[in-house]
Amino acid sequence: MSRSDLFTPLQLGPLALPNRIFMAPLTRCRASEGHVPNELNAEYYTQRASAGLIISEATSVSPSGYGYPSTPGIHTADQVAGWKKVTDAVHSKGGHIFLQLWHVGRISHPSYQQDGALPVAPSAIKPKGQVFTGASMEEYVTPRALETAEIPGIIAEYVHGAELAKQAGFDGVEIHNANGYLLDQFLRTGTNQRGDLYGGSVANRARLTLEVTEAVSGVWGADRVGIRFSPAGIFNDMHDDNPLETFGHVLRELNRFGLAYAHITQVTAQDIAHGAAEGVGPKELRSAWNGKIVSAGGFTLESGNAAIAEGWADAIAFGVPFIANPDLPERFRRKAPLNTADESTFYSPGGKGYTDYPMLNS
Repeated sequence: MSRSDLFTPLQLGPLALPNRIFMAPLTRCRASEGHVPNELNAEYYTQRASAGLIISEATSVSPSGYGYPSTPGIHTADQVAGWKKVTDAVHSKGGHIFLQLWHVGRISHPSYQQDGALPVAPSAIKPKGQVFTGASMEEYVTPRALETAEIPGIIAEYVHGAELAKQAGFDGVEIHNANGYLLDQFLRTGTNQRGDLYGGSVANRARLTLEVTEAVSGVWGADRVGIRFSPAGIFNDMHDDNPLETFGHVLRELNRFGLAYAHITQVTAQDIAHGAAEGVGPKELRSAWNGKIVSAGGFTLESGNAAIAEGWADAIAFGVPFIANPDLPERFRRKAPLNTADESTFYSPGGKGYTDYPMLNS
């Protein structure tokens, strides 16, 4: 049997994907007023439809779930209509696209909240750092700890977002349980100091992740649901006392659902330079997870092929390379030079640095 690589087709639940070169979720801050996706967003994603799977930018399931300017949502009819333009355009090019369901939790600011309310979190622990309010940089505030009775409402927001994603024509959804946002905050010891059924033991800290996953799978069918984790990540002032135990536990518990994939980031040299530790990533967690693994984190063509050949990843999600190279799979296939990404335009408005990167032979 021949060894698999990035160009080997992949069966992901009911989807027959042409390659294993996924587009990672990438916040670009270019939604229209009301957090509504627009024609420019549709053009951007359609340019990248040759990815085996596009995972959309993080998309808020709730009015309280925002923490960045001009990011999209999935809780209103206008947002559904906007996303439908995107999915129709991607499908017209033969592409596949999942929506990433998101709630930022404490990584927000009263300026993003209705009536200037405090952001919500598992515990009232202020994150280090600053948030851009759209006008200036401000210190994060101490969030409000969610009451136990409020948690079913949070789960309902994810369900509503999943239902609207189906109406918008997506092929599935990815639950954002990474990078220091709400579900990750519940999972890790550094942000969860609760004394109820959602805090304390690893089983309790994992409870909300499992309940959201079960509820979202009830909307889509588990084979169209992925979930993302960043077990070694420290972004947004995150840490865990025993990440191998924490993430190993939640992955073993998730096995019963039969999800499409677990998206597990690997630590990068940049992460390590900022204090992250090696030793807990897709390689180390492979034995805890029975399903397919998508990994992300500084991969190249060569290292992506190696990860798949070695069996600890089934697909690789590329971020910055897809920003600058809309035709990344073809460039990889030809071993062609890659465009260099312009970091100054990652989060700026308009088409510059968004839809104007050249394709091969253009």
